[in-house]
Amino acid sequence: MKCLELTLPSPEANLACDEALIDLCENGFEDEILRFWEPKDYFVVLGYANKASEEVHLGVCLEKQIPVLRRCSGGGTVVQGPGCLNYSLVLRIRDAGPLLSITQTNAFIMKAHKEAIESVIMRPVEVQGHTDLSIHQLKFSGNAQRRKRHCLIFHGTFLLDFDLPLLEELLPIPSKQPSYRGNRSHGNFLVNLKIAPAPVKECLKKAWNIKGALDTIPWRAIDELVKERYSCPEWNYRF
Repeated sequence: MKCLELTLPSPEANLACDEALIDLCENGFEDEILRFWEPKDYFVVLGYANKASEEVHLGVCLEKQIPVLRRCSGGGTVVQGPGCLNYSLVLRIRDAGPLLSITQTNAFIMKAHKEAIESVIMRPVEVQGHTDLSIHQLKFSGNAQRRKRHCLIFHGTFLLDFDLPLLEELLPIPSKQPSYRGNRSHGNFLVNLKIAPAPVKECLKKAWNIKGALDTIPWRAIDELVKERYSCPEWNYRF
């Protein structure tokens, strides 16, 4: 597996990069990929099937000039910005192994990440609601996946030092929530790890046995996806 530490200048390009990477591997690129990126600006990201009018305080976002975008994977709506560390795993679906179904993939990757983070923070971490990581019932990482015929992308966010009160302003309580949330507000449900990005990156690189840096980046595909999808209201507000 190769590592790519790449944060692009715009939110749209960063979302497009993830989709371009899974397309690259689906089309025959041999290496699996672990990407890291850290947003510099605030923006909202809808899960593929989310309705913007239900999951986002659109008036507040408009007032604060915070973009509302849509990603290619499922899961819930999130706010991105400084203090978030994002990762993206592009993995090959083999004839035998732990990635043959959504459920198996969730269990395999979340176990690996639970153990990796525990090795850094030296505290017990729980896997909750299929793809959340939490400490004492407080969530610090959410994740989602998208599957194709030969490859999948599994990506998510670690809250390290994020502005949680801003999230309260931008998002209502989600329409769907895991049972452990118990209808808690964002402020009573989420927590920052309060650690630097470097040790999180290093523990994940170790967990996924990284062997060098990725030197093939699908720049043209990223640009095309930004133009044709991620910068278009028809995509971002499609539901």
